Formats: sequence, C-alpha cells, structure tokens
Amino acid sequence: MIDITEIRKLSVDERLEMVEAIWDSIAEDTTPSDLKISTKEKEEVLRRYEEYKSGEQSTYSWEDVVMYAKEP
Repeated sequence: MIDITEIRKLSVDERLEMVEAIWDSIAEDTTPSDLKISTKEKEEVLRRYEEYKSGEQSTYSWEDVVMYAKEP
C-alpha cells in the first residue's frame, strides 16, 4: 500500500500530476464492460432524461455554468 505521508512530501503540483497520471491510467485500462451501471442507476438516468424532454427540468447553458463558476 502507498504511504500517504510519502505522498504529502510532494509539492501540490507534483501531487496534481500524480492524480492526472492515475486518472489517465484508469482511462487506458478501462473497458466498456467495466463501465456497466446498475438497473437502478439506468432507471434514474432515464427518469431524468424524460423530465428534461418534457420540460419539467430546467437546464443551464455552458456560458451560464462558466459564469457561475467564476463568481466569488
């Protein structure tokens, strides 16, 4: 197992690079069969999509999301 105290000796930039490398390795090693979702999760996605299609659920433009993210 990896010792967290050793990781904390790295700078924040080095740790961020490590996280990016870990995510990249997961993406490279993941197959479609690894990404299966449960029936309950699939039903929830479909329920939310139906709400979106019927107009019951509002959405935000990308520009609105970016503007909100930049607010203090």
